[in-house]
Amino acid sequence: MLVKETIEQKLEDAFAPYHLEVVNESYMHNVPAGSESHFKVVVVCDQFQGQRLLPRHRAINTVLADELSNNVHALAIHTYTVEEWQNLFDGVPSSPSCRGGAKLSG
Repeated sequence: MLVKETIEQKLEDAFAPYHLEVVNESYMHNVPAGSESHFKVVVVCDQFQGQRLLPRHRAINTVLADELSNNVHALAIHTYTVEEWQNLFDGVPSSPSCRGGAKLSG
């Protein structure tokens, strides 16, 4: 099973989300073609109601602990309640450009 599919399945099982996106952003980084090392996840569920950002992210990190300790180098996490998601006018923030491996001349 691909890393992306494993992440999707684990998040589905743990949160039964209203909306879930798992985006492999490895192509944006200095890694070999076909890598599965950099991801963005968007999880929308009412389980986040009343929680601040840190507990939400901790919950995601706990579910994906094996992937984060093995295959996944970077994980951008975006968590919302259904109400927050429905009121999100600007969409999910874009991930920043990769700065790894860049050499500064000087």
